[in-house]
Amino acid sequence: MKQRILTGLVLAALAVSIILFSPTPLFAAIVGITWLIAWWEWTALAGVTSQAMRIATTVLVATALAGLWFARETPLWWIVIGLGVAWWLVAAVWLRHFSFGASPVRTNRSLKLIAGLFALVPAWAGLMQIHGHPSLGPVWTLFALSLVWAADSFAYFAGRRFGRTKLAPRVSPGKTREGAWGAMAGTALFALACATLLGERGADLVALLVLTVLVVVVSIVGDLFESLLKRQAGVKDSGAIFPGHGGMLDRLDGVFAAIPVFAIGKALIDLTLPA
Repeated sequence: MKQRILTGLVLAALAVSIILFSPTPLFAAIVGITWLIAWWEWTALAGVTSQAMRIATTVLVATALAGLWFARETPLWWIVIGLGVAWWLVAAVWLRHFSFGASPVRTNRSLKLIAGLFALVPAWAGLMQIHGHPSLGPVWTLFALSLVWAADSFAYFAGRRFGRTKLAPRVSPGKTREGAWGAMAGTALFALACATLLGERGADLVALLVLTVLVVVVSIVGDLFESLLKRQAGVKDSGAIFPGHGGMLDRLDGVFAAIPVFAIGKALIDLTLPA
């Protein structure tokens, strides 16, 4: 636990510094590299054993991110983010049929790689959309990511204290429904405090709290889906890059799911409820 806490503090300080003080192009590059590390781990969980194939798909993802950056002023940008939201609805159905894709055959490997594209690429675009917003973009980026981090913490402590009923025992036996409720309630209170400091009031504040709960729910789906991949791959962690925390994918699973939802939700709030 001590190692886990120390690693978490270092990662949090580094992440906050990068989010708040990097211009969006630099932020895009840093996050892109981080995403590629996560993708490398995803290919292993998908069952890809050929190093050449893993390198080739990593280059493909890097090319997709670079191409998408130059399309950020076009409708394609929002289409990609929207596809990310749609994917996590599909992932929720996949979780209900947890044995789907478990066999280590080529078709299932391909399905999991496609799933990875729908998870990672839209999340990167969504994060750049939030960070590049002309009004407090980096601050809202930190807020969005903090929702996922807070949800993880509240779920952990609520689950330890009150957890009785398993949330998805065949996918992730350690997660409980009480932990999920604790994540939603605690993160909503956290969002209320932060949004008030950001000057949100009235209908904007209510809409943002509703969005917060949706983000938490979807982040749990992202967490569970990675747990499903790890269970089918027969591993505990996606990697060992962070002492006490596992791999990059272990730190970003909820983020991949939450960010497209937050990006679209925040844009709709700004559009329909102008300050």
